[in-house]
Amino acid sequence: MSKPLKILYQILSLETVYAARFIYEGYRDAFLDLGYQFRSLTSNDNCETVFREFKPDIFITGLGHYAHKFIDLELIKQYREKGLVMFTSVSTWKKMNDLYDGEGLQSDKKLTSLIKKGLAGDVFFSWFEKESSLMDGFTKSTGYPLHTILLAANKKIYYSDFAQKYQADISFVGSLLPDKKEFIKKHLVPLRRKYTVRTYGSDWTIADRLTGYVQRFGQYFNINPLKGLRQLSLPEGEERKVYSSSVISLNMHVDYQRKFGSDFNERTFKIIASGGFEICDNVKVLRKYFTKDELVIGENTKYWFEKIEYYLKNPNKRLSIIRVGKKKVLEKHTYHNRARQFIELYEKFNQGKLK
Repeated sequence: MSKPLKILYQILSLETVYAARFIYEGYRDAFLDLGYQFRSLTSNDNCETVFREFKPDIFITGLGHYAHKFIDLELIKQYREKGLVMFTSVSTWKKMNDLYDGEGLQSDKKLTSLIKKGLAGDVFFSWFEKESSLMDGFTKSTGYPLHTILLAANKKIYYSDFAQKYQADISFVGSLLPDKKEFIKKHLVPLRRKYTVRTYGSDWTIADRLTGYVQRFGQYFNINPLKGLRQLSLPEGEERKVYSSSVISLNMHVDYQRKFGSDFNERTFKIIASGGFEICDNVKVLRKYFTKDELVIGENTKYWFEKIEYYLKNPNKRLSIIRVGKKKVLEKHTYHNRARQFIELYEKFNQGKLK
C-alpha cells in the first residue's frame, strides 16, 4: 500500500488574526481528515531542514516578496526536479486599487521573472475567477495556465451550534478593514438604532488597531514576543455559534470585491455551513455559485435594508434558504472539496495532462 501524500503549507505566522489563519486551518483539517500527512512551514522554520526531514509531495505557497523571504526557491527547485509539485497562489494580474495591490502582478518585474524562469511554481492558482478582467493576461504573459480554487468552509469547525449568549437580531463577524469602513458606516451603523446588533472581530477600536500594527510589525520581522500580541476576538469554535444563534448574519466585502465582482470571502461559506441565515452585499460572481434560493443578496442599499427588515419580521421565510444553502455548501464548498481539487491537479500535472 502506498504511503499517503505529504502536504507542506506555507503560512508565515500562525498567530495572525486575519483570513490567512482560517484558510490554513481549513486546509490542515481537510487534508488530515482525508488521510494525508500535513505540516506548516512558518517564519520560525528553517526551510532546508523542513524539506529534508518532511520530504513533501505537494508544497502550497504564495507568490510574494514577503513569502519568499522565508523560502529558498533554488533549493525547492531541486526537490521539484525529484517529483515535488509546487502550488503557488497568485493575487491579481492587473491593478485592483492602490490600497490592496498596487499596480498588480504584471508590473512586478522580479516576481514575473521568477515565474518565467520556472522558479515560482508548477501550478498557479487563485480564488479570483480566472476569466476575470483582473487576471486577464496572466497565462499569455507567463505561459502558465491559471486555476481557480475558491475559498470554502471548514466543516470540522463550522456546523450548527446554537448558544443563547450569542442571540441577536443581527450579527457581523469580521475585521474593520480600511476598505470596508464606508460601506459599514452606511449599511451596518444605522441598524443599531432599530435592532439588536452585535459585531465581532479585529480593528474595531483604536487600541486594537494600534496593537495590530505592532503585531504585524512583529510578524513581518519575525519577532516572537510581538507576533502573538493579539488573540482572536472570538475563541476558536465560537464563531459558528454566532451564526447559528443570530436571526441574520451579515456578510460585507471590501470595496474592490463589489467593484470587480471577481472573488468573494470565506465568510460566505462559513455562515451557511453553520446553519446561519446570511444577507450578503452585492458581489457579482456570487450568483455563479448560489441561487436566490440559497443566498440572499442586497443588490443595493435600498434592497439591503428592505431584506433585513423583511426577514426579521418573517423569520420562518429564512428556513428553506438556510436548509438549501447548507446542503449546497456541504456538498460543494468545503475545504475537503478544495483539498481534493489540489490532489486532482497534482495527479494531472504528473500525467502531463494539466491545462
